[in-house]
Amino acid sequence: MIDFKYLLYKLRQNPLSIVGIIIILIFIVIAILAPVIAPPPEGTIDPYQIPRYGFSPTPQPPSAEHPFGLSEGQYDIFYGLIWGTRSAFKVGLLVIGSVVVIGILLGSLAGYFGGTVDEIIMRIADIFLAFPALILAMAITVALGPSLNSVILALITVSWPIYTRLIRGDILSVREEDYVQSAKGIGASHSRIIVRHILPNSIYPTLVMASLDIGAVVLSAAALSFLGLGAPEGYADWGQMIQFARNWIVGPPGNPLAYWYTVTIPGLFILFFVLGWNLLGDAFRDILDPRLGKR
Repeated sequence: MIDFKYLLYKLRQNPLSIVGIIIILIFIVIAILAPVIAPPPEGTIDPYQIPRYGFSPTPQPPSAEHPFGLSEGQYDIFYGLIWGTRSAFKVGLLVIGSVVVIGILLGSLAGYFGGTVDEIIMRIADIFLAFPALILAMAITVALGPSLNSVILALITVSWPIYTRLIRGDILSVREEDYVQSAKGIGASHSRIIVRHILPNSIYPTLVMASLDIGAVVLSAAALSFLGLGAPEGYADWGQMIQFARNWIVGPPGNPLAYWYTVTIPGLFILFFVLGWNLLGDAFRDILDPRLGKR
């Protein structure tokens, strides 16, 4: 278990980590209070469906009624970004949570037992790693049909080999330690050795990588949505809000910044979300990496 005094000490050593924690907490509050901050219109069946106030392709500037303006197709940008925060957490946490579980299961089997089991799992992982991750994710999403669930499944599919290889490598170095050999000598079962002795001493690098990757996963999901492979039109998703702005990045001659809000505000939401997770990941690295702790 982590000593909380040590944890607080390490956080104080890196003020940027505090900034990351604050940023993530702000987004958590936004996600939790989304129904209060941006109440769904009366009679709405799906709160993730962004309210639409017309069909004009020309965005409308911010106003008292629409603080962030209206996008192409007259979708409320403010509503889409607030509820899109929930979509971002859904994608990031589901994908990373799933690949960590898969990585722990397959990496433990490959690293602990070795031999044929290791060869089979690692060769399958190598096949997936041979493809560019984003291209493979696009192909999977197209095959499954564009939707947020397809994006989640595609990102899980392209991400699990990395975590499997990472955990396997850490277990290979831990399984030869004296305490593991002693556990084997007294007749402890394989599952007990893995769960009680090996994983607690080899999982920290995976947790650090997972905290850093949540932001990257949200970026990948936004890229797929921008390409039209994510959530259906009108669904509260940050990538789709950027997609609505693709034709309005530059305004008309003489006023190139006329529609700045359509791309800048959604871009800032994505920027700070990813930045928060990256800073938080740095904090976890400082706390959980024993090599850093000895400096």
